[in-house]
Amino acid sequence: MLRAVQALVLAVIVWLLWRAVDWRAALGLLQSADPRWLVAAALALTVQTVLSALRWRLTAARLGIVIPVPEALREYYLSQVVNQSLPGGVVGDASRAVRARAQAGLIASGQAVVFERLAGQMGLLAVLAFGLVLALFVPTGMTWPLWLIVPVALGAATLVIVVLGLWMQAPAPTGLGQSIQSFRHAVLAREVLPQQMSLSFCTALCNIAAFGFCGMALGVAVPPLAAISLVPLILIAMVLPLSISGWGLREGAATVLFPLVGASMSEGLAVSVAFGLVFLSTVVPGLLLTWMRPNAPVFGRR
Repeated sequence: MLRAVQALVLAVIVWLLWRAVDWRAALGLLQSADPRWLVAAALALTVQTVLSALRWRLTAARLGIVIPVPEALREYYLSQVVNQSLPGGVVGDASRAVRARAQAGLIASGQAVVFERLAGQMGLLAVLAFGLVLALFVPTGMTWPLWLIVPVALGAATLVIVVLGLWMQAPAPTGLGQSIQSFRHAVLAREVLPQQMSLSFCTALCNIAAFGFCGMALGVAVPPLAAISLVPLILIAMVLPLSISGWGLREGAATVLFPLVGASMSEGLAVSVAFGLVFLSTVVPGLLLTWMRPNAPVFGRR
């Protein structure tokens, strides 16, 4: 049923985009793309992948799982290949957890993967919140409608409340309480929080930069200050497990949001498609690693 719902949602989004957007204009923009800016976007997304792998390695180490840097990079690339190929975008992450279970068990390895992804989303939301606050004091070139301000502000407030709750809550002797304690130890502990924040902020900024570079490649300039709040909203839409690797959801969000910075819906669609295609190109190393080591053993056995 989940797969059927995903297919239905994607079909509905494509139909709505087909009715609302000038596809010929979007295709023309894609055909005229400047490859130099696309290469810059690919480099930014590659850096994002490397930093994400290092964040996973750091998180796992706090949970008793030692992962060498080459293995962390290899496993992260492999998980991206799977996530880009299958609906939901989490099967590759599950494979990382299974393959890292030897040292501390499946629960700890699963927590390392989940906590790493949560830290990444928290970084993206933090950048979005910063963009919202910045928009109150500095002209960003983006007009915020009321229908968008309210849910975004509520989401940012919820993030602050959740983080403070995790930080201050006394751990309970239950499964949930133990997981919260593990999250605090792996992500929010004083000795590791600066590293987690730095890695998460940098990965978010790499994604934003890549989106901006794709816009430049198509001649669609998004003001940097506006991109700080616009792009996170588009990327957050990809988190919903309703399509394959966020395709459709990302394009729908870009189509709706790009007019807020003076661009057309067709331009928003074209930039989002370019971003998705560039991201697909950056998982090629994962395909090569799979071909080179198709039967690689589970790492970390003692």
